[in-house]
Amino acid sequence: MSTRLRALGAVAAIVLLTGGCAAGTHPGAAAVVGTTEISIGDVDKTSQAVSTALGQNYNTAAALSDLVNNAILGQVKQDKSISVTPAETATAAKSAVGDDEATFQKFQSDTVTRDFLNEVATAAVVTVKLGGGTIKDLQDQAKLQQGLLAVKDASKDIKVSVAPRFGQWTDGKLDTSVSGSLSVESDQTAAKRKAAADAAQQAQPQG
Repeated sequence: MSTRLRALGAVAAIVLLTGGCAAGTHPGAAAVVGTTEISIGDVDKTSQAVSTALGQNYNTAAALSDLVNNAILGQVKQDKSISVTPAETATAAKSAVGDDEATFQKFQSDTVTRDFLNEVATAAVVTVKLGGGTIKDLQDQAKLQQGLLAVKDASKDIKVSVAPRFGQWTDGKLDTSVSGSLSVESDQTAAKRKAAADAAQQAQPQG
């Protein structure tokens, strides 16, 4: 099994055309999706817990990318009033780990991995339902493709911003090749920098 869960194949393939990095992040936030904040602590905990459950490395970039996707699909679920039952989540969760009961139980034994897997599963169900499918169509590529297109349209107004240390969220995915020094400065940071510069100038002795 790869370091990415099977069900993430559909979710990670979404090209979302979100709003880029317009909003900026708060101190301690790894990303902000709409009004949902994902903390650096959330990313670290998820990376460590999922690595333990999978028995292989699941790095912070992968964790952040999937947490952002989960948050986006959670917002789409709410906006579109899509119903996902506990039974559907459970079925999709087992599919996400390749129907490997031992791995599934490892995820269930820890609250961090259990909640994460449930979010991944819910995101997969939302995607396939937007494509006109049902829980039985999780492996139906046609339904998933229709769902991806529907998610792209439904999420076009959801703003995503990522802390510079992690890169930038571009065209529906995390670009870790972008240096923090090249990231777009947020409005809040620009305002603080300007205020500090103005204060320093006023403090200088007048000639």
